[in-house]
Amino acid sequence: MDRTEIYSRLTEVFRDVFDEDSITLSNEMTAADIDGWDSLTHIALISSAESEFGVKFDMKAVQKLKNVGAMADLIGELLGK
Repeated sequence: MDRTEIYSRLTEVFRDVFDEDSITLSNEMTAADIDGWDSLTHIALISSAESEFGVKFDMKAVQKLKNVGAMADLIGELLGK
């Protein structure tokens, strides 16, 4: 799966979790950029991404994520990109 497909599927995850169809992801996007992204929605986001991509995130790796781009990179690594 290439990065474009990861972003496409990840965008749908974000839109579902935040119930906002206008979300467009960028590499630099962080929690500060999306209204309602708090600790509870972060957990829902991680869980939904795991389900969507069929991966399991290591919590230490999740804690190190700085932005959406890093999350996409981690998903790519877990998928063996």
